[in-house]
Amino acid sequence: MKELTIISGKGGTGKTTVSAAFATLARRKVVADCDVDAADMHLLLDPRERAGGDFIGGATPRIDPELCAECGDCAAWCRFEAIELDFDAGYRINPFACEHCGLCARVCPEAAIVLETRPSGRWMVSDSRHGTLVHAQLGVGEDNSGKLVTLVRREARRQAEAEGAALILNDGPPGIGCPVSAAITGVDLVLAVTEPTLSGLHDLQRVAELCVHFAIPLVVCINKADLNPENGATIRDWCGARDIEVIGELPFDPVVARALVARKSLAEYDGGAASSAVIELWERVRSRLGVE
Repeated sequence: MKELTIISGKGGTGKTTVSAAFATLARRKVVADCDVDAADMHLLLDPRERAGGDFIGGATPRIDPELCAECGDCAAWCRFEAIELDFDAGYRINPFACEHCGLCARVCPEAAIVLETRPSGRWMVSDSRHGTLVHAQLGVGEDNSGKLVTLVRREARRQAEAEGAALILNDGPPGIGCPVSAAITGVDLVLAVTEPTLSGLHDLQRVAELCVHFAIPLVVCINKADLNPENGATIRDWCGARDIEVIGELPFDPVVARALVARKSLAEYDGGAASSAVIELWERVRSRLGVE
């Protein structure tokens, strides 16, 4: 079984568009939407949930006013300045500043701070028109999305093993933060989708550094490559100097927007240069991975 993660240095480069096209073209696969902060693969694959559960991302501290001696130790130790003294109500925790690290509960001499767990999101296993989709939804303003990505990948692997799948296809999150690290560690190949802009090159460079750190093979796709041929050439030169394969280029094509409006993947929407290009891209990636 092989595992492919598609990422980008920032949002809006076409990462999910490529992922959905691959989900249409790949055989014997399980798709995992690892972009849990802004999941949107379900918009194109029309899933029907068959299993799922709550996600507990961490514990939230709460001060018990009956036990609190108002010594101030918790406020003194909190590096996020999340514990404030209200002269009428005593010490309280600012939920917008708290990072849920739990140090306050450890240093409280009266054991007046308790850590309470609550659901901060949901994970789901669904049937879609292109096979099994494992996805999730993080609650508004919730953190620990890296843990939720790990949960999604773990469940996707369990589903893939049960189905005898040859490929796990991960639509990864943008950026280079903890959710991205959780989405790429241990995979067989990372496909970075970039665009021919200066910011696209900068973000690609950060993604490449991350893949080097985790020793994960990286290939690159330039989306909307014909919008700025000069910047596209700069990206190709930069990749060539570092032995990073530019495995495909997709043209700018209005058919992409029409396909998304129709809630179809680019590979199943009839016509257009981008449709042909993404099919060619999949064939190269498939050959690189050695899957059907």
